[in-house]
Amino acid sequence: MNKDSVNIRAYALDILIEVMEKGAYSDKALHSVLDSGVIPDRRDRAFLSRLCTGTAERAVTLDYIINCFAGIKTGKMKPAIRNILRMSVYQVFYMDQIPESAICNEAVKLAVLRGFKGLKGFVNGVLRNIIRKKDSIKYPLREDGFIPYASIKYSMPEWIVEKACGIYGEEITEKILDTFINGEKYTTLRCNISKSDVSGITALLKAENSSINIENGRFFGYALRIKNFNSISSLDVFQKGLVQVQDESSMLPAAIARIKEGDTVIDICASPGGKTLHAADILHKTGRVISCDISSNKTKLIYDNIKRTGFKNIEVHENDARVYRKEWEGIADIVIADLPCSGLGVSGRKCDIKYKIKPGDIEVLAALQREILSVAARYVKPGGRLVYSTCTITKEENIQNLQWICKNLPFSSEDIEEVLPECLKEKTGRIGYIQVLPYMAGTDGFFVASFIRKTGRW
Repeated sequence: MNKDSVNIRAYALDILIEVMEKGAYSDKALHSVLDSGVIPDRRDRAFLSRLCTGTAERAVTLDYIINCFAGIKTGKMKPAIRNILRMSVYQVFYMDQIPESAICNEAVKLAVLRGFKGLKGFVNGVLRNIIRKKDSIKYPLREDGFIPYASIKYSMPEWIVEKACGIYGEEITEKILDTFINGEKYTTLRCNISKSDVSGITALLKAENSSINIENGRFFGYALRIKNFNSISSLDVFQKGLVQVQDESSMLPAAIARIKEGDTVIDICASPGGKTLHAADILHKTGRVISCDISSNKTKLIYDNIKRTGFKNIEVHENDARVYRKEWEGIADIVIADLPCSGLGVSGRKCDIKYKIKPGDIEVLAALQREILSVAARYVKPGGRLVYSTCTITKEENIQNLQWICKNLPFSSEDIEEVLPECLKEKTGRIGYIQVLPYMAGTDGFFVASFIRKTGRW
């Protein structure tokens, strides 16, 4: 850290308030600072990224620790003080290379800087008490109740732990939570194989950055996992459109859709365009991908990715997926319906998801999915496919909607085992769907199912 460390922490505090108090997306809030150029030093940038991401990720645990020592609970504190304490306690417990005295001093200076001179004694006293007694903190024990134990250990709201337990049981739930919080962090790239081969892209990455760590994907031969690089946007292979950032679980919808050259594919909720680009790549300059999303902000992300990758077989539409478009009736060989969901499956990569979603949201989202499905299904031609997917792990948004489709729409569930990656074939593919859980291969939690449109009139 440089001598302006308090300024780095001030940026971190601003980001945490945006994310934890105002509902901003953590990645966007962080990158708005990193991309602005106000923090040029590589070590400072790395410190800021780790501090912000780690504090948000561990907030449930951090609040528990603070509440053991503060006379006022975190929920009653001023937002700035609450987040100064959170980021300071994170440094104490998870960034042990920083002297504890420095952590206290910087926290006090930051509180004064933000106009809370009268609370500097409170901040200092709470932190020094935590540091002095940190090894004697009593955490919830598993034998006293799995839900509070897992909530604090894995920093997950209790209602989510309880919901997961009701679906998967305690043992699998703990595996999921452990992967979210302790799983290896990396970025996954899908190589655009119609533009280059994997070995060539790997060579280009190594030539550009000899310290970059590259591993083969777990599901697909055209996927790469990378670490130890500065930024995706600076990578030459990204700028040239040879790769797309996309988790391997998110590659499943296009991979299992049995897309053939010349097909018409509709990606009904497409932003930022990963599945659209995947489909276009499989089509290999043939066919047509109709890529849609609800707003100009979302379609801009799709356009940006198309411009970068150079695919010519994609058309983009700003479209509300709940509204039927007669001109698309029965034209699609495949409709990819990767629909809005609770997003709990990506909690390992998006540390703010677990705080944004509330218990009542899941039923609302499941109903929205059914509304979209009832429209999107009409675009599939007889004998064509509907591929339904979400990046979550709840039964309401996944298996229950599969059952709803089979009961209410003219579709039959399709065996997908033969098109699944080898390591997933034994999971559940024969019954028409796969629920990928994070611990299976270190990917996002993801659900995908395939259906065939029955012949005859709608």
